[in-house]
Amino acid sequence: MLRVVRNTRHLVTLTAMMLLCLPRLAFAQEQRPTLRRYISYRTPNALRIDGRLDEPYWHAADWSEPFVDIEGESRPPPSLRTRFKLLWDDDYLYVAAELEEPETWATLTERDAVIYRDNDFEVFIDPDGDTHNYVEVEINALGTVWDLILLKPYRDGGPAVSAWDIDGLLASVSVDGTLNHPSDTDRGWTIELAIPWSELIEFAPERSAPGDADLWRLNFSRVQWRLEVVDGHYRKETDPATGKPYPEHNWVWSPQGAINMHMPERWGVVQFSETTVGDGPVPAAPLIDEDIRWALRYLYYAQREFRRTSGGYATDLAALNYRVILDDGTELRPALVITDEGYQATAPGSGGTVWNIRHDGRIWKDQSGG
Repeated sequence: MLRVVRNTRHLVTLTAMMLLCLPRLAFAQEQRPTLRRYISYRTPNALRIDGRLDEPYWHAADWSEPFVDIEGESRPPPSLRTRFKLLWDDDYLYVAAELEEPETWATLTERDAVIYRDNDFEVFIDPDGDTHNYVEVEINALGTVWDLILLKPYRDGGPAVSAWDIDGLLASVSVDGTLNHPSDTDRGWTIELAIPWSELIEFAPERSAPGDADLWRLNFSRVQWRLEVVDGHYRKETDPATGKPYPEHNWVWSPQGAINMHMPERWGVVQFSETTVGDGPVPAAPLIDEDIRWALRYLYYAQREFRRTSGGYATDLAALNYRVILDDGTELRPALVITDEGYQATAPGSGGTVWNIRHDGRIWKDQSGG
């Protein structure tokens, strides 16, 4: 597995070793990541946000798969289980999470502090799947929240806007044990979030809440630090060789293939169903044109590498040694146009649509290629 050098948790230098940067190979199904999927059903009644997850509608909802290491199967599996549930109604997306934890610890109390400096749970939401203008929510065991919006991934220039807040966000935590007390062994903590659609639809297709069988791109992350007890208090365990805390663990729902949550193309897929929770199951909706999306993403990866080595973008596919074979066995030849800002590539999709990707990574579809 190719590795990516970590600078900070939120900013990773993507170089020629970028995962999936394979411009000299034909595109194949097995090269695409397997995105995890979850079906979110409706709750007929609003939920009480107290962190306890004891309402019957939560009991009826399915748990996600347990989280894995952010880099995927190349890394050891997490030592503690993390999983989530989702429900929704006309007003909110409801998120529940359960984190096994024998040493429940948190220190940060100020809204919009950098919460992943504590152990935390994180939600990432890209409603239209274009990899831009996505929402991040982090919460620690004290219930302290950091909510922000990313105009672009950090690799494409960001920035993160911490001054943006989710108006009407409801958040609560329940600890099964004693927070910040090393004298006993805890069992874990649970989280409830109610994220109002009114704050998400600005970034959603047609600026509306999801409908039946709509697909949004989400991911979920847990940051876990190694702890030690000094003078009766928890602190991050330090590496004797460096005198600095050991690196944190990053455990996620849909693996990223690198230590970087800000690769939205690798997030999982959440399907919304109008079916009331407990009345399912409903079938998974197809991921239409997913091979075309990834074919264009590989072109973006290849252009990044070309620019890194040559100082500019390639003006044709031949310079990228780019050849893509789609799932149906046909070869895709995107149209590549150099623009004042960089480039734009387009490829035909199903139903008369046209897929587009730009130098800054944004990917979208339309009817005209504009």
